[in-house]
Amino acid sequence: MLDLVLPRECGGCGAPSTTWCDTCAATLAVKSDEPHLVTPRVDPGVPVFALGRCAGPRRQAIVALKEHGRGDLVVPLARALALGVHQLLCWGIIDTPFTIVPAPTRASAARRRGGDPVTRIATAATTNHPLIAVVAALRTRALVRDSVGLTSAARERNLRGRVRIARRVHGPVLLVDDIVTTGATAREAVRTLRTAGTHVTAVLTLAHA
Repeated sequence: MLDLVLPRECGGCGAPSTTWCDTCAATLAVKSDEPHLVTPRVDPGVPVFALGRCAGPRRQAIVALKEHGRGDLVVPLARALALGVHQLLCWGIIDTPFTIVPAPTRASAARRRGGDPVTRIATAATTNHPLIAVVAALRTRALVRDSVGLTSAARERNLRGRVRIARRVHGPVLLVDDIVTTGATAREAVRTLRTAGTHVTAVLTLAHA
């Protein structure tokens, strides 16, 4: 009866009567050779790792969380991110203690979404890791446009000089984002952190376009 009044559907495939089905959960499983090293069109200057392609249930879950308020999808996405972080630790890409810095987002977008989804995912992924902190250290300045539909060059121009430090971070940093498309956001974020004297080790994303 509850499903008739408040119908549930899978955030990855739309299957009824569940918020996240086993089939979609399997698509977020992190294999022993993942995350993969990817090469964005704009080089951020540090290695960029992605947990999978921005397609299928992975993409649908990210969009549903960001644009449709599906906060229940923080948990499966956070689980995937936690496994990705674990792999980077096992490979020696980064070592504890370190800080996760979510990629900057526009203030208006964060307000519309009830907070920054990437920060929520990163916080949930590291709840039981006392040696990993999550610090929202970056903010975008005014006049930054939505990057959807912009070319690589336009994305760079859109962000150049418009990412600022909101909080100082000490020690090594892992920059985390939901999707890496051209690499422009990661590049400006890394540049800003480095200018402030912060050592950025790598970028880890849930998906790559």
